[in-house]
Amino acid sequence: MDPLILLATDLDRTLLPNGAQPESPLARPLFKRLVARPEIRLAYVSGRHPALVEAAIAEYALPRPAFVIADVGASIYAIDADAWQPRQDWLDAIAPDWNGHERADLAALLRDIADLTMQETAKQGVFKLSYYAAPLENPADLLNRVRDRLAPSGAEVNLIWSVDETTATGLLDILPASASKLHALEFLRARLGIELQQTLFAGDSGNDMEVLVSNIPAVLVANAQDAVRAEAAARANPAALYLAGGGLFGMNGNYSAGILEGLVHFIPETRAWLVPATLQTLF
Repeated sequence: MDPLILLATDLDRTLLPNGAQPESPLARPLFKRLVARPEIRLAYVSGRHPALVEAAIAEYALPRPAFVIADVGASIYAIDADAWQPRQDWLDAIAPDWNGHERADLAALLRDIADLTMQETAKQGVFKLSYYAAPLENPADLLNRVRDRLAPSGAEVNLIWSVDETTATGLLDILPASASKLHALEFLRARLGIELQQTLFAGDSGNDMEVLVSNIPAVLVANAQDAVRAEAAARANPAALYLAGGGLFGMNGNYSAGILEGLVHFIPETRAWLVPATLQTLF
């Protein structure tokens, strides 16, 4: 069998066609064909909590993944049939950053910052404290105030800011310093023993940026916002980031079409996996 490939993708507006741009009709069927292969280890990497990941899988008839990195990287689950098994080794790795504090302890230090509204209980996690805010283009002042309030606790934190373009809402996730999509993906890749060049991450938004500009091969789908595209292009190693633009099998590069385009770019032999043998001469 060929070497294993770790295919890790964000959900909203990356694999899920829930943005304003159109989806290529061929894209998701080809994606399902690809991830059914025994060489692929599929991981969903999302800011969603587990229940919302399950809801997305059901709503969009997505393939079940082998792993889910949820809560913006604060949790990792191994998926076995219908069972979700949390990776305790990941929780043990990130727990020391909060210096013995729980989520409620950190929330108490932020309770009088009027610019923050705590998200619903279901959207919180053991090591994830999440807020709504105004959709600030430059959230530096707000993030500095949050850091200053948390400093006396001794907790080392990772502040992840993004904007939900569909609702024009700012989103702030407070995690342990060593918890992020990037660190969780690196942790999972190492545990699986998969080579860096056999790994692909796909994303679309600001909370994917840390991975997009890392040394992990990554694709930014074509439907990403212009500002995200410009920042990623300016900061990334060009050899490790592919900007999807459409063209693979006549698809537009949006959503799963962009994921496939990036995979074929970095691992060219996967192109033949997408097309039935009887049709390969056409492509």
